[in-house]
Parts: sequence; structure tokens; C-alpha cells
Amino acid sequence: MADAPKSGPLVVSIDAMGGDNAPGAVIDGIAIARVRHPGARFLLHGRQNELEQLIAGKAGLVEVVEIRPAADVVGMDDKPSQALRRGRETSMWRAIQSVKDGEAATAVSAGNTGALMAMAKFQLRPLDGIQRPAIAALWPTMRGQTVVLDVGANVGSEARHLVDFAVMGAAFARIVLGMKTPLVALLNIGTEEVKGNEHVKLAAQMLRDANLPIQFEGFVEGDDISAGTVDVVVTDGFSGNIALKSAEGAARLVAYYLQTALKRSWVSMLGAAIASGAFKVLRAKMDPRTSNGGVFLGLNGTVVKSHGGTDGLGFASAIDLAIEMTRQDMTNRIAADIAGVAAILSRTAPAVEPQAEAPVGP
Repeated sequence: MADAPKSGPLVVSIDAMGGDNAPGAVIDGIAIARVRHPGARFLLHGRQNELEQLIAGKAGLVEVVEIRPAADVVGMDDKPSQALRRGRETSMWRAIQSVKDGEAATAVSAGNTGALMAMAKFQLRPLDGIQRPAIAALWPTMRGQTVVLDVGANVGSEARHLVDFAVMGAAFARIVLGMKTPLVALLNIGTEEVKGNEHVKLAAQMLRDANLPIQFEGFVEGDDISAGTVDVVVTDGFSGNIALKSAEGAARLVAYYLQTALKRSWVSMLGAAIASGAFKVLRAKMDPRTSNGGVFLGLNGTVVKSHGGTDGLGFASAIDLAIEMTRQDMTNRIAADIAGVAAILSRTAPAVEPQAEAPVGP
């Protein structure tokens, strides 16, 4: 496990150069987070001169920020294997290294997802009993929020990996959403037991037969995610990432249609003015920036991935999530759950299962 952070203020390690709008959006996000979390401190990794100029224009940041020079940057299109080989001088590598060395409690980056996972796995290492870490995201639903994982760490996953995701997702829901017994389900093309590929069907069998300390509800379909049918939806990173991006695109489409419709005539504009309070609530609920941030689960340390194209408000939300995970001691709590589950599965899991595709990264 990563070295324990030194006593004192909670320190967040930031990849200041990662993301489409870095470093400006990153600094804007830290400025917002400084107000929300007065006791936090920030280690910024990136190009020193550029960061110093941006920080100088933000009131109060100089007192809570320390810049660590990093000359290189991981590109958004870099392959994970390439980034891992040449990346030790990058802002992303240095941000994770600060967690490994105990200088920071958590790391946040809006950079290349595959490279970030590859570097985090290499430096922090998976928890005992975890073969594949996963990225978990909070998904707004009709009932509140649902945890969805994996949303991009693994292209394909075997049945045992999906079982691990279910256990980690349930722990995440208990920690973040305060749920005593989260309802967990596998994402599938139908709710019938005969549907789905062999990995999904075998994972369902394992979850039913192993008597794990989670409430397994079987299968759900794509529209069940937004409906909030269950509290944790488990899938492989290929399907999860497509579902996530599709939902974000649908939200933007609805907002566009609504805005266009309200400007069609003076009557619709008058109606919009009368209902402005309701529209503000709707806009806030549909804003992906308010739930921005995917947590890397299954590692010996906390890493949060912000959406690459986010602005300062979205990056601040990712920092919020990273700080909450740290305060709730997420890594140790998940490690304890996985240790208990591994003992159960060793007695009940099938000896052979189909081979999955290779994971994202090296």
C-alpha cells in the first residue's frame, strides 16, 4: 500500500497539465476547491513558469499551493504503453508518485485515461485479490445517484473481474452514497437469465451462488441506469464507457432542444421567464460537471480521473470526490471487503471460465 501521508493538512496531488483545457481549467478548479475545503493543500505538477503566472491571478492560491516542476506532458492521444515507458518526467507520473511516496493523500488528473490507469497500476499496484482495477462513476438518476463501473479501464472483463467490480462498487456506494445495503446488478442486453455473453452469465452465477455480503439483483438493461433501478451497475469498460458518453451526449441534446424551443416565439420566451426557477434546477441536474470524476477502484491509493474536456467547475467536482474518498478511508475499506470476498470465492468459484479480451494499456 502507498505510504501513509504525513500528519497535517489533507494534501491533493494535481496533474496540472492534463486535459483539453489545462492548465487554466485546473487552476480555476483549485480556486473553487480552496473555498470548499479550507484545510486542503495542493501539490501542482507541471510547467512552473506557466503555473506561477496563473496562480498569481487567483486570490488566496499562493498560500495553499506548491508547484513541483515537470517538464513533460502526456498527450491525450498517447498510447498507454508509450506513456508508461517515457513518462517518468511527466506531470501525470509525478502526481501519482506523490501519492505513492506519502506526500499526498490522493491524486487528480484530467489527462489521458489509459495512460493514467497504466501509471497508477504500475506505481500504486492493485490491492491483494484484485486482478483488474476499475473506474467507477456516479450517475444521476430518477432516484438520486447510481454507481456505474467499469467506465473505461478495461476493454473486456472475465467473470471474476465483474464479481470484483460488484464488490468494489457496493463498497463505493456505501462510502459515497451512505447506503447500508446497495442493490447490485450486471448490465446486460436483457433481464432474462439466458441472455448475455458467457462472462456476464457466469458472473451472475458466481454472485448468486457465493453468498457474498452484497444484495445481487440479477441483470438490468441500459435504460435502467438512468431510472435508478439499482444502486450499482456493473459492466466491462467497453460497454460502460460507451454508455457514459452516450448519456452525456443525450443530456447535451436535450438541453439544446429545450433552449431552441424556448426561443421560437415571444410566448415561449415569456413562459421561459416565468419558469426560470424550474429551468435552473433542471440545468443543474443535467450538468455533467456537478458529478464529474471517475474513481480508480482496486489500487493501493486514491486516484480520480476528471473528464478531459471539463472546465474549472467540473475539475473542482473531481477534487471534491478525491477529498471525500480520502476522508472516508476508501482504499482500506475496499481492501477489507475484497479480502473477505476472496476467501468465499476460493471455495465457490468455477475452476475454468472463458478468456476475455486484453485490458486497456500495457
